[in-house]
Amino acid sequence: MSQTPSGPERPSQAAIDKMWNYARKYAEKSGTSFHPGEGVTETVVMGLARHVDLYGRPLCPCNFYPDPAAEAKQRRWICACDEMQQYKYCHCLLFVTPEGLPITEYLPEDHEGRAAYGIVRDPTPDRGRATARVLEKQRAESA
Repeated sequence: MSQTPSGPERPSQAAIDKMWNYARKYAEKSGTSFHPGEGVTETVVMGLARHVDLYGRPLCPCNFYPDPAAEAKQRRWICACDEMQQYKYCHCLLFVTPEGLPITEYLPEDHEGRAAYGIVRDPTPDRGRATARVLEKQRAESA
């Protein structure tokens, strides 16, 4: 059953289409899957689309922000967020393993994701983690 909001809470169709297109392309690029649970992916995509309408950027809908407009000006929680770019970890459960688990393999040992899910291996280690790959290359070049 669809949980799509209606009325003033509903994002514009343009923002919805934009975010579905982005999510599909990013899942393919990163080697992740959408969550298999009914409504999880749609809820997150709709939240991202709403934030595109409100703030002009796909601010992660799974966090609380004292000032969402100010937060949207930062990079950290814009989808795909810094954690996704570096660790391939999506706390929203939008980009996950085929079983619906977030990838925790690359997270720091003290990260809350590891405490909650344990170590979840990356089924496609050759894809995703763009920021981590850039940092690894820079470290190798400076060594």
